[in-house]
Amino acid sequence: MTDTATPLTTPADGLPALTNTPAALAKAVAKLAAASGPVAADTERASGFTYAARAQLVQLYRRGAGLVLIDAAALPDLTSLSQALRGAEWVLHAASQDLPSLRACGIEPDRIFDTELASRLLGLKQVGLAAVVARTLGLALAKEHSAQNWSRRPLPEAWLNYAALDVAVLLDVRDVLEAELQEAGKLDIARAEADNVLHASPPTPRPDPWRRTTGAHTLKDSRRLAVLRSMWQARDRLAAKRDVFPGRVLPDAALVAAASAMPSSSADLRAIAPFNGRNQSRLLSYWWAALAEGLATPRADLPPLRGPVTHLVPAVRQWQRCNPAAAERMTQVKAALAALSETWDIPVENLARPDLVRQVVFQAPADIPAVLAANGARDWQIKAVGPILEAALADQPSEFDVPPSGVPGGGLDEMHGGPSDEVSSASSGAVPEEGADGIPGGVPSKEPDA
Repeated sequence: MTDTATPLTTPADGLPALTNTPAALAKAVAKLAAASGPVAADTERASGFTYAARAQLVQLYRRGAGLVLIDAAALPDLTSLSQALRGAEWVLHAASQDLPSLRACGIEPDRIFDTELASRLLGLKQVGLAAVVARTLGLALAKEHSAQNWSRRPLPEAWLNYAALDVAVLLDVRDVLEAELQEAGKLDIARAEADNVLHASPPTPRPDPWRRTTGAHTLKDSRRLAVLRSMWQARDRLAAKRDVFPGRVLPDAALVAAASAMPSSSADLRAIAPFNGRNQSRLLSYWWAALAEGLATPRADLPPLRGPVTHLVPAVRQWQRCNPAAAERMTQVKAALAALSETWDIPVENLARPDLVRQVVFQAPADIPAVLAANGARDWQIKAVGPILEAALADQPSEFDVPPSGVPGGGLDEMHGGPSDEVSSASSGAVPEEGADGIPGGVPSKEPDA
């Protein structure tokens, strides 16, 4: 909106007192329920500090009610708030990040407006909240407290001020973006996409999450992977019990170092940093028991060098060798989708899930619209991308310049694409197994858990 954004330092109506008692919550709920219009919402989590990614602070703003800051650690059940605001539109930025923690507090929005999603559909290159606020309102939001430990109590006033500003401007941002979506003929798409985000199924847990340990790819045999798995699981149990982020209990590098060295005694384990430090020395018997369990894993239960396959088609880089026709089709589809993206000013990854495009191009199903629909594509995506895929499979030119106006929409889970083509470094350490169950010095007995 302006070349120079005006710094926004405090909420226009001042910083409200923190709502942290049942009585204060009841008053806040009544105040919000008495007002009307959309409800701006945001959460702050202690990501990287606590084990559970739950909300530590819930920020709300509604015209006619003002700002409400709720201490979600002191008031974890906000069902009464959700019930009082039944039917209201909730405005969030990057809703898929906040909805899980809101739901964990008992908040179930009936409908949402996602300002980040709207920004993407409008073709904005920078969609972080600060950038969107600067563009739409000409205001500069400070983001210096975004990575703080929000489980800390008491919460500093500067942090609360930062958190309040995020929602204080969100309704104004929503109004600007809605008008731009209407003008661009994309409002129906945005509404349906937001609805898709709201009703998206939770992500499927990753198989073998321990394989994502940084440095796991350096372990070249199954026995060492078994040690890593056992120690990772022990760390995860301890982190959950303490409600501490696992990497703060024991860093990944320590897990990999222990699995690589495969020490034959607790004394040998103590020689490896950071197990020789004061904090880890107290837990030495716990870590040694986990390591010994990995060393004693029966051969039949050793993990394979490669992790389980989670994608339906090979990586695109392999297509030229295993399916050259699909590789040729993919070249055509990429070019057509890029042209459609430029014409509509919508990112390619919003036009269709990249993993779904790869699946269709590789497998060449007979009924492409049916496959797209069965895999979650929305009507507007099927109408836009279906002809491109059908043309590629039929080796015919595609017509992709139909304007998006009036086409029903899709969802934010599409926005960041599907599973990567690349095998993660934590699961790729694929080398021929050599000495897969070699155990230095035999299998030591476990010591008692710490």
